[in-house]
Amino acid sequence: MAILAKKEQEYKVKAINELEEAFESAQDFIFADYRGLTVKQIMDLRRQLRAKNAVFRVVKNNFARIAFERLSTSDVSAYLLGPTAVAIASQDSNEVAKTLFDFMKLVPCLKVKGGLVNGTVYTDKQVEVFSKLPGKLQLVSMLMSCMNGSVRNLVSALNDINACLVRTVKAVVDKKATG
Repeated sequence: MAILAKKEQEYKVKAINELEEAFESAQDFIFADYRGLTVKQIMDLRRQLRAKNAVFRVVKNNFARIAFERLSTSDVSAYLLGPTAVAIASQDSNEVAKTLFDFMKLVPCLKVKGGLVNGTVYTDKQVEVFSKLPGKLQLVSMLMSCMNGSVRNLVSALNDINACLVRTVKAVVDKKATG
């Protein structure tokens, strides 16, 4: 449960409102422990995530907890302990998870704590499995490939009917020409 002060301080209210706005604009969140990362490594990770339309933001746990409670999301307070950064994915969270786990291979001090994907709370192991699944774009391309294959086969079969007729007519013409 979030700790609420008796007297509201303006800068805290502003920070919580900013977090709430950032969280509203996205649907998926992956929580990470960034302890041990250098500033350069964090900047590299942010650059990689920005290419995937995601933001990697270091948050104050209490502020984030209050913002998530205001949004009426699932309880993620278990992941808001210790140094916490949130990867806020506005589009394909699968690609964001892949980027985080690829970065973890290079920099093992980054730890994924868990995630909130489509309103479902995931543990760190579940986020890892989720990162290994094909992304939305890959699934769409696989579907289109399957659909395209059927259409290609239909067109080929229809074309074979015309080609067979043309070969038969040509054979008849050749036979009359020689005989």
